[in-house]
Amino acid sequence: MSLDTNFPADAVEFCPHPNAFDILVCGTYKLETAGIPIVTNPAPVESPQRRRGQCLVLQLDNSSTSGFNHIQSIDLPAVLDMKWSHRSASLSPMLGIADSEGSITLHELQTDEKLLKQVDSIRCTSKDTLCLSLDWSNRRTGGIDLGSLVVSLSNGSLCLLSSSETGLSLVNSWHAHDFEPWVAAWNYWNTNVIYSGGDDLKLRVWDIRQGFSQSILTNKRFDAGITSIQSHPHLENLIAVGSYDNTVRLFDTRKLLTPMIQVDVGGGAWRVKWHPSWGRKEDLLVACMHEGVKVIHFDFNDLNSQGQVVRHFREHKSMAYGIDWSFDSSHLQNTVIGSCSFYDHVFYLWSG
Repeated sequence: MSLDTNFPADAVEFCPHPNAFDILVCGTYKLETAGIPIVTNPAPVESPQRRRGQCLVLQLDNSSTSGFNHIQSIDLPAVLDMKWSHRSASLSPMLGIADSEGSITLHELQTDEKLLKQVDSIRCTSKDTLCLSLDWSNRRTGGIDLGSLVVSLSNGSLCLLSSSETGLSLVNSWHAHDFEPWVAAWNYWNTNVIYSGGDDLKLRVWDIRQGFSQSILTNKRFDAGITSIQSHPHLENLIAVGSYDNTVRLFDTRKLLTPMIQVDVGGGAWRVKWHPSWGRKEDLLVACMHEGVKVIHFDFNDLNSQGQVVRHFREHKSMAYGIDWSFDSSHLQNTVIGSCSFYDHVFYLWSG
Protein backbone atom coordinates (compact mmCIF):
# COMPACT_ATOMS: atom_id res chain seq x y z
CA MET A 1 0.00 0.00 0.00
CA SER A 2 1.85 3.04 -1.26
CA LEU A 3 1.57 6.65 -2.42
CA ASP A 4 3.70 8.63 -4.86
CA THR A 5 4.52 11.72 -2.79
CA ASN A 6 5.52 13.73 -5.89
CA PHE A 7 8.43 15.41 -4.11
CA PRO A 8 11.13 13.32 -2.35
CA ALA A 9 9.85 12.21 1.07
CA ASP A 10 11.79 12.36 4.34
CA ALA A 11 9.47 12.42 7.39
CA VAL A 12 6.47 10.46 8.72
CA GLU A 13 4.55 11.13 11.95
CA PHE A 14 1.39 9.47 13.30
CA CYS A 15 -0.92 11.60 15.42
CA PRO A 16 -0.87 10.57 19.12
CA HIS A 17 -4.29 12.10 19.93
CA PRO A 18 -6.88 9.42 20.85
CA ASN A 19 -9.45 11.01 18.53
CA ALA A 20 -7.01 11.08 15.62
CA PHE A 21 -5.07 7.80 15.71
CA ASP A 22 -6.11 7.44 12.05
CA ILE A 23 -4.24 10.60 11.00
CA LEU A 24 -0.62 10.75 9.89
CA VAL A 25 1.53 13.22 8.00
CA CYS A 26 4.33 12.81 5.47
CA GLY A 27 6.85 15.58 4.79
CA THR A 28 8.61 16.20 1.48
CA TYR A 29 11.69 18.08 0.25
CA LYS A 30 12.60 19.13 -3.30
CA LEU A 31 15.66 21.15 -4.26
CA GLU A 32 15.50 23.38 -7.34
CA THR A 33 18.40 25.24 -8.94
CA ALA A 34 18.10 27.94 -11.60
CA GLY A 35 14.64 26.74 -12.49
CA ILE A 36 15.82 23.15 -12.94
CA PRO A 37 14.58 20.72 -10.28
CA ILE A 38 17.38 18.75 -8.64
CA VAL A 39 16.79 15.95 -6.15
CA THR A 40 19.41 15.65 -3.45
CA ASN A 41 19.99 14.29 0.03
CA PRO A 42 18.27 16.56 2.61
CA ALA A 43 21.44 18.40 3.50
CA PRO A 44 22.55 22.03 3.44
CA VAL A 45 23.99 23.11 0.09
CA GLU A 46 25.19 26.38 -1.39
CA SER A 47 22.69 28.98 -2.63
CA PRO A 48 21.17 30.11 -4.90
CA GLN A 49 18.74 27.26 -4.67
CA ARG A 50 15.11 26.97 -3.77
CA ARG A 51 13.79 24.22 -1.54
CA ARG A 52 10.10 23.41 -1.79
CA GLY A 53 8.09 20.93 0.21
CA GLN A 54 4.70 19.78 1.33
CA CYS A 55 3.03 18.30 4.38
CA LEU A 56 0.75 15.53 3.14
CA VAL A 57 -2.10 14.62 5.48
CA LEU A 58 -3.23 10.99 5.24
CA GLN A 59 -6.14 9.22 6.93
CA LEU A 60 -6.25 5.48 7.52
CA ASP A 61 -9.24 3.81 5.84
CA ASN A 62 -9.70 0.04 5.88
CA SER A 63 -12.31 0.29 3.12
CA SER A 64 -9.76 1.84 0.73
CA THR A 65 -7.64 -0.45 -1.43
CA SER A 66 -4.55 1.47 -0.34
CA GLY A 67 -5.51 1.38 3.35
CA PHE A 68 -5.52 5.17 3.54
CA ASN A 69 -6.75 8.33 1.82
CA HIS A 70 -4.68 11.41 0.95
CA ILE A 71 -6.91 14.18 2.31
CA GLN A 72 -4.76 17.35 2.30
CA SER A 73 -1.54 18.85 0.92
CA ILE A 74 0.03 21.93 2.50
CA ASP A 75 2.63 23.84 0.46
CA LEU A 76 5.65 24.89 2.50
CA PRO A 77 9.39 25.39 2.18
CA ALA A 78 11.09 21.97 2.22
CA VAL A 79 10.10 19.93 5.29
CA LEU A 80 12.98 18.37 7.23
CA ASP A 81 11.20 17.16 10.38
CA MET A 82 7.76 17.14 12.00
CA LYS A 83 6.49 16.28 15.48
CA TRP A 84 3.08 16.25 17.17
CA SER A 85 2.84 17.78 20.64
CA HIS A 86 1.64 15.27 23.24
CA ARG A 87 -0.60 17.72 25.04
CA SER A 88 -3.89 16.85 26.75
CA ALA A 89 -6.48 14.83 24.79
CA SER A 90 -9.03 17.51 25.75
CA LEU A 91 -7.29 19.85 23.29
CA SER A 92 -6.89 19.70 19.52
CA PRO A 93 -3.79 17.96 18.12
CA MET A 94 -0.93 20.31 17.24
CA LEU A 95 1.86 19.60 14.73
CA GLY A 96 5.20 21.38 14.62
CA ILE A 97 7.06 21.47 11.28
CA ALA A 98 10.76 22.33 10.78
CA ASP A 99 11.43 23.85 7.36
CA SER A 100 14.31 24.80 5.07
CA GLU A 101 13.90 28.55 5.56
CA GLY A 102 14.74 28.70 9.26
CA SER A 103 11.17 28.55 10.55
CA ILE A 104 8.97 26.39 12.73
CA THR A 105 5.28 26.42 11.85
CA LEU A 106 2.44 25.13 14.05
CA HIS A 107 -0.59 23.45 12.49
CA GLU A 108 -3.72 22.58 14.46
CA LEU A 109 -5.78 19.57 13.43
CA GLN A 110 -9.46 20.40 13.11
CA THR A 111 -10.80 17.12 14.52
CA ASP A 112 -14.18 17.35 12.79
CA GLU A 113 -12.83 17.87 9.28
CA LYS A 114 -9.50 16.11 10.00
CA LEU A 115 -7.67 18.96 8.27
CA LEU A 116 -4.62 20.95 9.40
CA LYS A 117 -4.73 24.74 9.79
CA GLN A 118 -1.60 26.83 10.36
CA VAL A 119 -1.91 28.80 13.59
CA ASP A 120 1.60 30.09 14.26
CA SER A 121 5.06 30.55 12.77
CA ILE A 122 8.39 31.59 14.24
CA ARG A 123 11.72 32.21 12.53
CA CYS A 124 14.58 30.62 14.47
CA THR A 125 17.40 31.88 12.28
CA SER A 126 18.17 33.43 8.89
CA LYS A 127 16.19 32.33 5.86
CA ASP A 128 19.23 30.60 4.32
CA THR A 129 19.64 28.28 7.34
CA LEU A 130 17.72 25.02 7.60
CA CYS A 131 15.82 23.77 10.64
CA LEU A 132 17.05 20.16 10.63
CA SER A 133 15.09 18.60 13.52
CA LEU A 134 12.70 19.40 16.33
CA ASP A 135 11.39 17.70 19.47
CA TRP A 136 8.65 18.53 22.00
CA SER A 137 9.42 18.24 25.71
CA ASN A 138 5.99 16.89 26.76
CA ARG A 139 6.10 13.33 25.36
CA ARG A 140 5.48 11.88 28.85
CA THR A 141 3.96 14.78 30.75
CA GLY A 142 1.07 15.86 28.53
CA GLY A 143 -0.81 18.78 30.09
CA ILE A 144 -2.71 21.68 28.63
CA ASP A 145 0.30 23.52 27.20
CA LEU A 146 2.23 22.56 24.09
CA GLY A 147 5.52 22.09 25.90
CA SER A 148 8.89 23.46 24.86
CA LEU A 149 10.64 22.81 21.55
CA VAL A 150 14.30 22.20 20.84
CA VAL A 151 15.36 22.77 17.23
CA SER A 152 18.68 21.98 15.53
CA LEU A 153 19.94 24.28 12.77
CA SER A 154 22.24 23.69 9.81
CA ASN A 155 24.63 26.44 10.98
CA GLY A 156 25.63 24.28 13.96
CA SER A 157 23.31 25.92 16.48
CA LEU A 158 20.43 24.72 18.63
CA CYS A 159 17.53 26.88 19.68
CA LEU A 160 15.05 26.57 22.51
CA LEU A 161 11.44 27.69 22.02
CA SER A 162 8.73 28.06 24.65
CA SER A 163 4.98 28.04 24.07
CA SER A 164 2.19 30.08 25.59
CA GLU A 165 -1.34 31.11 24.74
CA THR A 166 0.09 33.76 22.43
CA GLY A 167 2.24 31.26 20.51
CA LEU A 168 5.89 30.26 20.27
CA SER A 169 8.75 32.46 21.47
CA LEU A 170 12.53 32.12 21.18
CA VAL A 171 14.16 31.55 24.58
CA ASN A 172 17.76 31.00 23.54
CA SER A 173 20.01 30.00 20.65
CA TRP A 174 23.57 28.77 20.97
CA HIS A 175 26.42 27.25 18.97
CA ALA A 176 26.46 23.50 19.68
CA HIS A 177 28.32 21.66 16.90
CA ASP A 178 31.07 22.38 14.39
CA PHE A 179 29.10 20.74 11.56
CA GLU A 180 25.41 20.06 10.92
CA PRO A 181 23.60 18.87 14.08
CA TRP A 182 21.18 16.43 12.47
CA VAL A 183 19.25 15.91 15.68
CA ALA A 184 18.30 17.50 18.97
CA ALA A 185 16.08 15.65 21.45
CA TRP A 186 14.77 15.99 24.99
CA ASN A 187 15.25 13.63 27.87
CA TYR A 188 11.54 12.92 28.30
CA TRP A 189 12.11 12.02 31.97
CA ASN A 190 14.05 15.18 32.81
CA THR A 191 13.08 18.07 30.56
CA ASN A 192 15.97 20.18 31.79
CA VAL A 193 18.21 17.97 29.66
CA ILE A 194 18.71 18.08 25.88
CA TYR A 195 20.78 15.71 23.72
CA SER A 196 22.25 16.69 20.36
CA GLY A 197 24.37 14.99 17.73
CA GLY A 198 25.84 15.85 14.38
CA ASP A 199 28.44 15.53 11.66
CA ASP A 200 31.23 16.55 14.05
CA LEU A 201 30.94 12.98 15.45
CA LYS A 202 29.90 14.30 18.87
CA LEU A 203 27.00 13.44 21.15
CA ARG A 204 26.46 16.38 23.48
CA VAL A 205 24.33 16.82 26.60
CA TRP A 206 22.95 20.20 27.65
CA ASP A 207 21.28 21.28 30.91
CA ILE A 208 19.08 24.31 30.34
CA ARG A 209 19.51 25.33 34.00
CA GLN A 210 23.28 25.70 33.56
CA GLY A 211 23.31 27.89 30.47
CA PHE A 212 24.64 27.03 27.03
CA SER A 213 28.26 28.19 27.01
CA GLN A 214 29.31 24.54 27.11
CA SER A 215 27.71 21.11 27.19
CA ILE A 216 27.72 19.19 30.48
CA LEU A 217 29.01 16.07 28.70
CA THR A 218 30.47 15.26 25.27
CA ASN A 219 30.89 11.76 23.83
CA LYS A 220 33.51 11.85 21.04
CA ARG A 221 33.63 8.07 20.50
CA PHE A 222 31.72 7.94 17.21
CA ASP A 223 33.19 6.99 13.84
CA ALA A 224 30.57 8.83 11.77
CA GLY A 225 27.94 11.53 12.09
CA ILE A 226 25.11 11.15 14.61
CA THR A 227 21.74 11.27 12.87
CA SER A 228 19.04 10.37 15.38
CA ILE A 229 18.36 10.31 19.14
CA GLN A 230 15.23 9.33 21.03
CA SER A 231 14.60 9.11 24.75
CA HIS A 232 12.55 6.04 25.71
CA PRO A 233 8.98 7.08 26.62
CA HIS A 234 8.48 4.12 29.00
CA LEU A 235 11.92 3.33 30.46
CA GLU A 236 13.86 5.98 32.36
CA ASN A 237 17.59 6.46 31.73
CA LEU A 238 17.52 4.92 28.24
CA ILE A 239 18.12 6.56 24.86
CA ALA A 240 18.62 5.16 21.36
CA VAL A 241 21.22 6.85 19.14
CA GLY A 242 21.55 6.28 15.39
CA SER A 243 24.58 7.07 13.25
CA TYR A 244 25.82 7.03 9.67
CA ASP A 245 28.14 4.19 10.75
CA ASN A 246 25.25 1.69 10.35
CA THR A 247 24.97 1.28 14.12
CA VAL A 248 22.23 1.91 16.66
CA ARG A 249 23.54 2.33 20.19
CA LEU A 250 21.51 2.16 23.38
CA PHE A 251 22.88 4.24 26.25
CA ASP A 252 22.11 4.42 29.94
CA THR A 253 21.84 8.20 30.32
CA ARG A 254 23.90 7.98 33.51
CA LYS A 255 26.80 6.41 31.56
CA LEU A 256 26.76 8.16 28.22
CA LEU A 257 30.35 7.43 27.21
CA THR A 258 29.87 3.69 26.72
CA PRO A 259 26.84 2.06 25.05
CA MET A 260 24.95 -0.70 26.86
CA ILE A 261 24.04 -2.38 23.59
CA GLN A 262 24.92 -1.71 19.96
CA VAL A 263 23.53 -3.32 16.84
CA ASP A 264 24.60 -3.16 13.20
CA VAL A 265 21.49 -2.29 11.17
CA GLY A 266 23.19 -2.51 7.76
CA GLY A 267 22.67 1.12 6.74
CA GLY A 268 22.87 4.59 8.22
CA ALA A 269 20.27 4.89 11.01
CA TRP A 270 18.58 8.11 9.91
CA ARG A 271 15.64 7.79 12.34
CA VAL A 272 15.00 5.69 15.45
CA LYS A 273 11.54 5.42 17.06
CA TRP A 274 10.65 3.44 20.18
CA HIS A 275 7.31 1.64 20.04
CA PRO A 276 4.73 3.92 21.72
CA SER A 277 3.07 1.11 23.75
CA TRP A 278 4.35 -0.32 27.03
CA GLY A 279 3.59 -3.84 25.82
CA ARG A 280 6.28 -3.51 23.12
CA LYS A 281 8.72 -1.30 24.96
CA GLU A 282 11.66 -3.43 23.76
CA ASP A 283 10.96 -2.77 20.06
CA LEU A 284 12.69 -0.03 18.06
CA LEU A 285 11.82 1.09 14.52
CA VAL A 286 14.84 2.16 12.45
CA ALA A 287 15.02 3.92 9.07
CA CYS A 288 18.20 2.33 7.67
CA MET A 289 18.58 4.50 4.55
CA HIS A 290 19.69 2.15 1.69
CA GLU A 291 18.83 -0.92 3.83
CA GLY A 292 15.11 -0.17 4.11
CA VAL A 293 13.29 -0.17 7.45
CA LYS A 294 13.82 -2.60 10.31
CA VAL A 295 12.11 -3.47 13.58
CA ILE A 296 14.76 -4.34 16.16
CA HIS A 297 13.77 -6.30 19.29
CA PHE A 298 15.95 -5.97 22.38
CA ASP A 299 15.97 -8.18 25.45
CA PHE A 300 16.59 -5.82 28.34
CA ASN A 301 16.88 -8.77 30.73
CA ASP A 302 19.98 -9.90 28.82
CA LEU A 303 22.39 -7.06 28.18
CA ASN A 304 24.65 -9.45 26.27
CA SER A 305 21.90 -9.59 23.65
CA GLN A 306 22.72 -7.24 20.78
CA GLY A 307 19.22 -6.87 19.36
CA GLN A 308 17.37 -9.00 16.83
CA VAL A 309 15.81 -7.93 13.53
CA VAL A 310 12.22 -9.20 13.71
CA ARG A 311 10.92 -7.38 10.63
CA HIS A 312 12.74 -6.04 7.57
CA PHE A 313 10.68 -3.95 5.15
CA ARG A 314 12.50 -4.03 1.80
CA GLU A 315 10.06 -2.31 -0.57
CA HIS A 316 11.87 1.03 -0.56
CA LYS A 317 14.10 1.33 -3.64
CA SER A 318 15.79 4.48 -2.36
CA MET A 319 16.99 6.00 0.92
CA ALA A 320 14.45 5.28 3.69
CA TYR A 321 14.29 8.41 5.85
CA GLY A 322 10.86 8.81 7.44
CA ILE A 323 9.30 6.23 9.80
CA ASP A 324 6.72 6.01 12.56
CA TRP A 325 4.47 3.63 14.49
CA SER A 326 0.73 4.16 14.87
CA PHE A 327 -0.33 5.00 18.43
CA ASP A 328 -3.39 2.73 18.11
CA SER A 329 -2.66 -0.24 20.40
CA SER A 330 -5.67 -2.33 19.34
CA HIS A 331 -3.43 -4.55 17.18
CA LEU A 332 -0.36 -4.39 19.39
CA GLN A 333 1.62 -7.25 17.88
CA ASN A 334 0.99 -6.07 14.34
CA THR A 335 1.19 -2.29 14.64
CA VAL A 336 0.52 -0.10 11.60
CA ILE A 337 3.75 1.54 10.37
CA GLY A 338 4.32 4.35 7.90
CA SER A 339 7.63 4.86 6.09
CA CYS A 340 8.89 6.94 3.19
CA SER A 341 11.93 7.14 0.94
CA PHE A 342 13.64 9.98 -0.81
CA TYR A 343 14.75 9.65 -4.41
CA ASP A 344 11.82 7.45 -5.48
CA HIS A 345 9.40 9.78 -3.58
CA VAL A 346 7.17 7.06 -2.15
CA PHE A 347 5.24 6.48 1.09
CA TYR A 348 4.36 2.96 2.26
CA LEU A 349 1.84 1.75 4.82
CA TRP A 350 2.57 -1.65 6.36
CA SER A 351 2.62 -3.36 9.74
CA GLY A 352 5.09 -5.00 12.07
